[in-house]
Amino acid sequence: MNKFDTKIQELKYEVLKELIRSAYNGDMDDIYTDIPKKIVPGPKATMRCCIYKERAILQERIRMAKGGNKSDPNVIEVIDEACDECPIGGIYVTPACRGCLNHMCYHVCPKGAITVVNNKPIIDKDKCIECGKCVQACPYNAIIHQQRPCMMSCKVKAISMNEDKKARIDFSKCIMCGACVYQCPFGAIQDKSYILDCIDLLKKSEGGAKYKVHAVIAPAIVSQFKYAAIEQVITGIKMLGFHQVTEAALGADIVLYHEAEEFKEKGVMTTSCCPSFVMFVEKNFPELRQYISSSNSPMVEAAKLIKRTDPTAKVVFIGPCTSKKMEFRMPKTDGAVDCVISFEELQAFLDARDVDVTALEGTPLDNASYYGRIFAKSCGIAQGIKAVGESMGVTGINPIAMSGIDQCRVNLLKLKMGKSAENFFEGMACDGGCINGALCLHHGMKNMIDVDKYGQSAKEKNIDGSVKLYKMSLQAEDDRNSN
Repeated sequence: MNKFDTKIQELKYEVLKELIRSAYNGDMDDIYTDIPKKIVPGPKATMRCCIYKERAILQERIRMAKGGNKSDPNVIEVIDEACDECPIGGIYVTPACRGCLNHMCYHVCPKGAITVVNNKPIIDKDKCIECGKCVQACPYNAIIHQQRPCMMSCKVKAISMNEDKKARIDFSKCIMCGACVYQCPFGAIQDKSYILDCIDLLKKSEGGAKYKVHAVIAPAIVSQFKYAAIEQVITGIKMLGFHQVTEAALGADIVLYHEAEEFKEKGVMTTSCCPSFVMFVEKNFPELRQYISSSNSPMVEAAKLIKRTDPTAKVVFIGPCTSKKMEFRMPKTDGAVDCVISFEELQAFLDARDVDVTALEGTPLDNASYYGRIFAKSCGIAQGIKAVGESMGVTGINPIAMSGIDQCRVNLLKLKMGKSAENFFEGMACDGGCINGALCLHHGMKNMIDVDKYGQSAKEKNIDGSVKLYKMSLQAEDDRNSN
């Protein structure tokens, strides 16, 4: 079974794996020459025009694997060397044009950018505004609007081309969803990796003698390592040096508790679990900021629970998306999370350390409830808030699940105009939810089946146990501070 969906993911994996090996071997001096030569031995190029360009791009991937531009706070960068193969795009008349008599394309153009020569339309690029009306009007689908994959993937229109025809990201619009990272067919847009920071935390813990390093795993993980049982993956994570593995779903239970309580005060609310969705609201619907839940995300709640129990602990979140790499460094998280790595990076970590999870005994994982575990899929929060709210005596919750930015935009616009029938808005930037995060190993709606099974396997069928543990941790913290 393939470990990844795409060749680009495999390239990132190979770079990460070799970098991790070098970090543990204490041999980092020659990584920019040794790793590219190992991955691209030559003499013939297999991906680009020559092995020298392939190796140059790999050097940039190594830079990103080491954390990228340290002076740039954004977690996504464009690798200019890799961004030069896609056509710029625009409206084109294809050979499928039949030279019809109606010329509807000509009549619908609002700028007079189309002329007809020998019965064939010709588009004046200087006049064309790429409105797409001619594309829609052509009965033969002979006129197409060609865009770069990165631009098509970006639902907030944050990507354009610079003067050198390289992709450029407008971070005043970007919501760090990472759709461009997964969709770019040349891997020219990439997320920064903090895997070396994670390794540093583990090494300096001295096997837990100085402090314990805890892993918090996103519930979407159950749909990713398809070649092994999740219990085996948990054992593998512990073999990397982590003291304990905790479900972020435990934090999701706590979030449900908080959001049900908060709904009683607000009456209308949007969720706070997906950082990219929150950024989308803040940047595109600032008048709706008042409705954003003040609750922490499940990642942060789980991390805070751990640190209330052990103030010296370090927490590494393992998840499916780029936006968590941005969120953990935000001031509002109070430093609850010390590092974030992705599922892609976890796979490279396991293989670099020669951990064969298929040969391991499983470690049971029983931290969270059914409702916390299904947060990974679109409609999971909506389903949970309805049930939990009723159990807490909170009535009148009418939720809607918004899967992907397009759905979020439509329904938030209704809320803004006062025309929404719903009052609780679950927002997920990725289509289908966290199961399709940009840094997942595998993507597809079939992952929902795995998440549903994972939720149904939970021993806790409600959030009572998680809330009790949460309140106990608060009391323990108060007692410690009072002494």
